[in-house]
Amino acid sequence: MIVSFIVAAEVSWWIVLGLALCARYLLRWRRTSTALLLGLPVVDLVLYALTVLNLRNGAEASWMHALAASYAGFSVGYGPSLVAWADRHFLHRFAGGPKPPPAPKYGPERTAHEWSIAKRTVVSAAITLGLITLLVPLSAGTAQFGAFAQWYWKLGLAAVVNLVVAACYSLWPKQPPASENS
Repeated sequence: MIVSFIVAAEVSWWIVLGLALCARYLLRWRRTSTALLLGLPVVDLVLYALTVLNLRNGAEASWMHALAASYAGFSVGYGPSLVAWADRHFLHRFAGGPKPPPAPKYGPERTAHEWSIAKRTVVSAAITLGLITLLVPLSAGTAQFGAFAQWYWKLGLAAVVNLVVAACYSLWPKQPPASENS
């Protein structure tokens, strides 16, 4: 059942985002668009609540419950940048806006970009791990930490890798090829 909740939440999230962008740029309903955008985290919180209820009703805790909790963590860490990305592309494609600039490739701009990604990943991982940890007491005793142990390791590793990549860009900033310098 939890897989159905996850799929429904994923589809709902993208539908709400699409409706918000259509309301903003095609219908010029800015307030409606803002209200819909505020609904994006609600989708993830509903998924989390359904996950807790699923565990309370006797479901065996599994990686799928942790995945459901990770949606809220991802929304907090990456949600604003994902919405901004979709907004820029929708504006360009459907409302005559300027072409979105690509991510920076070189120099201090690329370093700042990598640190921004690292920050989002650390925030996402921390929120996700907190929500996964909360599943144990919220499940009324049906979930144990052991069912989610792999998530602590994997999310920690993802955060560390992102921090190492950003640090490498700080220490050794990527330079444009010689052909682009002339």
